[in-house]
Amino acid sequence: MKRQFQTLSEQFQSVRRSRSSPGQHILQIGKMKMFSVSHKTVFVVDHCPYMAESSRQQVECDVLTKSRAQGVIPLAPVSKSLWTCAVECSMEYCRILYDVYPLNKLVNYIVSDSEFHILNTWRQEDQSIHELMAALAAVGPPNPREDPECCSILHGLVSAVESLCKITELQHEKRIALMDTAERVANRGRIICLTNAKSDTHVRMLEDCIQETIMEQNKLAAGSDRLMAIQQCDLVLVHIYPQGEDTLVSDRPKKEISPLLTSEVHSVRAGRHLATKLNILVQQHFDLASTTITNIPMKEEQHANTSANYDVELLHHKDAHLEFFRSGDLHMAGTSTRENGLKETVTLKWCTPRTNSIELHYCTGAYRISPTDVNSRPSSCLTNFLLNGRSVLLELPRKSGSKVISHMLSSHGGEIFLHVLNSNRSTLEDPPSISEGCGGRVTDYRITDFGEFMRENRLTPFSEASHNPAGKLPAERAKAQLERHTRYWPMIISQTTIFNMQAVVPLATLIVKETLTEDDVLTCQKTVYNLVDMERKNDPLPISTVGSRGKGPKRDEQYRIMWNELETLVKTHAGSTDRHQRVLDCIIACRSKPPEEEERKKRGRKREEREDRTEKNGSKDTEDKSWQDSERLKGLLDKEEPESEVIKDSPDSPEPLNKKPRLSIEEVQPPERAKGPVSLLSMWTNRITTANSRKHQEFVGRVSSVNNKFELYQHLKEENGMDVHENGKATR
Repeated sequence: MKRQFQTLSEQFQSVRRSRSSPGQHILQIGKMKMFSVSHKTVFVVDHCPYMAESSRQQVECDVLTKSRAQGVIPLAPVSKSLWTCAVECSMEYCRILYDVYPLNKLVNYIVSDSEFHILNTWRQEDQSIHELMAALAAVGPPNPREDPECCSILHGLVSAVESLCKITELQHEKRIALMDTAERVANRGRIICLTNAKSDTHVRMLEDCIQETIMEQNKLAAGSDRLMAIQQCDLVLVHIYPQGEDTLVSDRPKKEISPLLTSEVHSVRAGRHLATKLNILVQQHFDLASTTITNIPMKEEQHANTSANYDVELLHHKDAHLEFFRSGDLHMAGTSTRENGLKETVTLKWCTPRTNSIELHYCTGAYRISPTDVNSRPSSCLTNFLLNGRSVLLELPRKSGSKVISHMLSSHGGEIFLHVLNSNRSTLEDPPSISEGCGGRVTDYRITDFGEFMRENRLTPFSEASHNPAGKLPAERAKAQLERHTRYWPMIISQTTIFNMQAVVPLATLIVKETLTEDDVLTCQKTVYNLVDMERKNDPLPISTVGSRGKGPKRDEQYRIMWNELETLVKTHAGSTDRHQRVLDCIIACRSKPPEEEERKKRGRKREEREDRTEKNGSKDTEDKSWQDSERLKGLLDKEEPESEVIKDSPDSPEPLNKKPRLSIEEVQPPERAKGPVSLLSMWTNRITTANSRKHQEFVGRVSSVNNKFELYQHLKEENGMDVHENGKATR
């Protein structure tokens, strides 16, 4: 192994001597303001013989065969080489980049074996997948019979550093436009190396070689108008190894090797794991985000009359999700982490497209998209659907409420864009009312109290002459006061009890002070004693019943809520001074009631529970009582003689002495009606009548009446010699 690294070092020295010239000065780097690292990307792919090794991820070739004749031997599965996996994943990286950034994001592709092969240049016309694929086809696969000692990834890495020093067309235009301050045009770039490293020591040696090459090339660029010194270079080394083997290279996050070079190492298995890693890297390098469109209806090939729902993942610039981050609705947009656990995708739901595509939408941004799996059938169908001039609206998936259209997919000039629609309030509209804030349509904000709060915490100019240098600055004192006033300050009326009580105002005003006097403590204690007296008298409290059913909490529960909130308020300030603590101690002492007081409260609660049960069962008892009375009166009427015309009393009147209670036939409800449903008014009237009849003596005339009639002036008839018989019926 030692001999091998000596050979690598000798190779690097020979490559560097053949490409450098001495006598150049190092460029002094000024303040750079243009061109990020993503402007230049150099791919260096290892083409050495060991890259011809199998990745050991098998690909079934016989899957598409629907029917197989008997005796036909099935096709054996094949596996891709490490070189094939590296080329496919790097091409996918470039495809996504060119889809989202067709201009000004440049890629230079280099293949390294016994020498380097530059497949394209920084010119814009060379930036296409077709150019790169044609050049790769000309290179061909690695030759496994080639001498490994003659091949090295160093040739490609040195060429990559030289390529970064070359000026692009856009950099040249900016340098001409800023002739006097041309040094402000920065030169930064990124090198992505796909290779099969030997060990961590091998990786460190590659980093050292790149660092020395950057220093040498910067010396050359200092004396040349056609070259630019490198101010920053990011090295991304991806170690590829076959399936089933243990890696000898450790993952390492981004690390600064020098002010000019940073390096990160990724050790990845070949195959789908490498494709996933490159997909994540392209998102990180170019500020991309993922959106998954769900519930896309598509007809099945086997069953033309049926359709199924599919999902398609799209990549685009992350600013398309900016409104979600600003409004805090990213969780509403169905954010989910994928299998790798590193990048997230935002889920949006397909809306049935309108036939009228002329409709204009209030759009706040448009971003090019690139399908993650471009060759899949759902992605192909969606792409063709949009390229035919159709538009698709996308909505936020919600469990309830009205749907919110947040994005739109549409094509312009043969390119598909993800349009961001304004789903929030427009900046051109009037400001929202306070009832339409983040908490929804809340209408019981403490607006008056908040106005008073602002008046108490207004800032005023402060003269330096009156400032004590030994004390706090006025701004610090103002911040401290604001912090004390907001330690406990409910915003909604229904969320507080004590701030709705006039009796608590003195304590709430004093407890927020930085220091308390003895008079302040006495005032707070008096307030507490007044609350105790209110509880003893069972005075009502301003408890909000919004959102609750029934009469709300019982009186005892209301006072428990009030005491808990008051204790919470004072506890937030109890640590300020000892006098604040004394107020808290007073509250705690008053809350701990003596045993006889607790017994009295317990009896009161039992009485309230009995009253509640009586009210709940009142309607049922009244109905049963009415039924029982009707049955009893029916039995009395059956026993009465047919010719009798007199019924003495009503069921609700107290019975006269030595007389049987009777009712007239007119006052007795028919049994058929009593058996039927009784209205609430009838039950309530019966109950009130029953209760009132117990409170007074029945009128004598009504008791002695005949058919609800009573003869007046009977004493005059007695004086005239007329006999008055029972029930006032006179005879001669």
